[in-house]
Amino acid sequence: MKQPIWFKQLELGPMQNYVYLLGDPTTREAAVVDAAWDIDTIVRTAEAEGYRITKDLVTHFHPDHLGGDLMGHAIRGAAELIARVPAKVYIHKAELPFVHRLTGLSDSDLVAVEGGDEVKVGGFTVKLLHTPGHTPGSQCFLVGNALVSGDTLFIGSCGRVDLPGSNPEDMYRSLTQVLAALPDETLLYPGHNYADRPRSTIGEEKRTNMMMRFPHLKDFLAVMSPLRG
Repeated sequence: MKQPIWFKQLELGPMQNYVYLLGDPTTREAAVVDAAWDIDTIVRTAEAEGYRITKDLVTHFHPDHLGGDLMGHAIRGAAELIARVPAKVYIHKAELPFVHRLTGLSDSDLVAVEGGDEVKVGGFTVKLLHTPGHTPGSQCFLVGNALVSGDTLFIGSCGRVDLPGSNPEDMYRSLTQVLAALPDETLLYPGHNYADRPRSTIGEEKRTNMMMRFPHLKDFLAVMSPLRG
């Protein structure tokens, strides 16, 4: 029998970010993915359904997903979340130098993770997939038959690779070797609302998303242009 999971997709902030809540209906423990912009709404949504947030799983360090300074604008995020609830911030170890520079988070607030790690939320497990390319420590979260992909894979596109820390070769490998290896029926939940629907599947993206269809790295590099993310 599969473990039931409480799953909420919230669109928050002016950059069309998706924030996710994942909870165990038995223990009422929950994790939030990429807490940012409207911490009050995130916490209230969980509390209204009887859940307590104990973890903030972060796909990558950009302030619209983590909080912190974005070109002189302060975005509420992980720091404000952990001031409200007793949560730790889980982020890939390659992101740590950026986290310290952008936020007020201390080492004691953070749990450094890497690809292949698993995080327990109540009675279910979230598997961490390291998918560098958009940033060095970008990661996706696999829970049950659903993948929360951050800015690695969008519906019909992928994250930018023209930003500090981006690497198009890494992105190609993340898309074509890591994510394309998942079962076709895996549900895809991206980090932004950039499409005409809130979710897709890995199989659909392999069939229709040009960024997953290049047979060779050189072809991917030849057409890659700045992409929003």
